[in-house]
Amino acid sequence: MDDTARTPDELRQHFEVERELADRYRAASRAERLAMASALYEELFRRVPRHSRVTRREEETHRARAVQARLRLIEPFLAPATVFLEFAPGDCALAQAVAGRTAKAYGVDISDQRGEHAASPANFELIVYDGFHLDFPAESVDLVFSYQMLEHLHPEDMDHHFATVYQMLKPGGRYVFSTPHRFSGPHDISRHFSDVPLGFHLKEWTYRELAAVARQAGFPLWFTYRFGKPRPSRLWNALTLATESLFGLLPRKLQRRASARLFEGVTMLVRK
Repeated sequence: MDDTARTPDELRQHFEVERELADRYRAASRAERLAMASALYEELFRRVPRHSRVTRREEETHRARAVQARLRLIEPFLAPATVFLEFAPGDCALAQAVAGRTAKAYGVDISDQRGEHAASPANFELIVYDGFHLDFPAESVDLVFSYQMLEHLHPEDMDHHFATVYQMLKPGGRYVFSTPHRFSGPHDISRHFSDVPLGFHLKEWTYRELAAVARQAGFPLWFTYRFGKPRPSRLWNALTLATESLFGLLPRKLQRRASARLFEGVTMLVRK
């Protein structure tokens, strides 16, 4: 179900609830955030029962399409010996599909969303954590993946997240991530009511910003995805950043319209 299936009153109620909860989370200290993230999402889904993330759990066609779309982003890096880890795997459909093609697959999330009767492959493991502290062996993972997750992190926790990924990756290991681009946003419920994200998209990012975060964490190499494929070329990086800089000069409303196709999202690969 998309937003067109809901009435204006339902969208407004969703926006007001999510903004209230997000404001509470933004204002919390790190110690407070560790205890409240999972509870806030549970409260959101309870108070907004027609939230798309709730209704889509039962839509098998959407689920299968989503798995295939995300699999295409990481398929070039999968091999029988690969150790794979996905942050925020949701129902774990992707991670479990990857498990069938790799040596080991992990999911790392703040709650178990697989459902009561979910069956998992023997080489798949779900790790439930507090969203910050993750005790994981150093240099033990070949490929880390996250999809539509970084925008939900508190901006103060972004450096820690990338440092955690860097620590767990083997030398030469990769982190592939996709997140909404700030210029074409907001991409949460705020899009109907605001030009900036006010809900659980705590920050929407640009390529330049995320490249800087990755470098700060120690990643020496980063590359963009364009047209669904990784482009391991510094020329592609330079073109992307130059175009992004030009779009950054546009007035906000024009920037949002112009970016709808070219900068719908930020999809990148960083390599250790």
